[in-house]
Amino acid sequence: MITFYCTYREINRESVRMQNVVIVSQVQSYLLVSLREWFEKSEYEVRIVKADINEINKIEEQPSAFVLYVDEKMEEEQQALNYIKDKAMENDVPIFAIGDPHELDMVERMISKSLISRKFQRPINVSEVVSAITTYVKEHGKQNKKKILVVDDSGTMLRNVKGWLEENYRVTLANSGAMAIKYLATNRPDLVLLDYEMPIVDGKQVLEMIRSEMEFEDIPVIFLTNKGDRETIMNVMALKPQGYLLKSMEPEKIVESIDTFFEERRRKELMKI
Repeated sequence: MITFYCTYREINRESVRMQNVVIVSQVQSYLLVSLREWFEKSEYEVRIVKADINEINKIEEQPSAFVLYVDEKMEEEQQALNYIKDKAMENDVPIFAIGDPHELDMVERMISKSLISRKFQRPINVSEVVSAITTYVKEHGKQNKKKILVVDDSGTMLRNVKGWLEENYRVTLANSGAMAIKYLATNRPDLVLLDYEMPIVDGKQVLEMIRSEMEFEDIPVIFLTNKGDRETIMNVMALKPQGYLLKSMEPEKIVESIDTFFEERRRKELMKI
């Protein structure tokens, strides 16, 4: 057996490399310099790029966070913002936004309110903003948390479910069945929490797709829906989801059901050892 030894400094350098932030801005300002300095004091690597797909694509390491320094010029960069949104969703990376009220409303419309973890209204206290972002990344970072993909066409419901679960789970949001399928093409969650009634591609179709593909077929799926009639339940239970929860349940009961699901799976895995 070969044993590898490394110094504390080497271990620390590796952990620092894993924490990095990408600041997206169309302007140069003293505030950006200050943001960089404060992030670096918090042992983050910092990249400042324009809202440009080519520039963002050059970033080799996966960011721990995207920070959008919003101004009116960013409204012209819908394609780049869509690209950031997709990368954030696919890799479970939080997005933060800094701007005035109008600019923050604009970027919410362009990216989706449910995908922006926090907004900071200018003028800002740079040290407080950096502290809030680093705390969020630390508390909600990937680490060893189970990954849950939540699929629902309601932005309000997505935000609610994320709020209920994000303390103990890595939560990724998809606001349509098509977006869920796109995510699953390159990612493997530990659980899909799936709405039934959605336009174009509904929950039943998403589950059918998952069960029809060999590489996806064992991904657990639990429905979270308003549809509680017998016919709907019988139709989807034939596709063998791992559970069926109603949105009318108390949030605590929904969280408890998901916790119980993962605990039972853990027990089964331990029994196999």
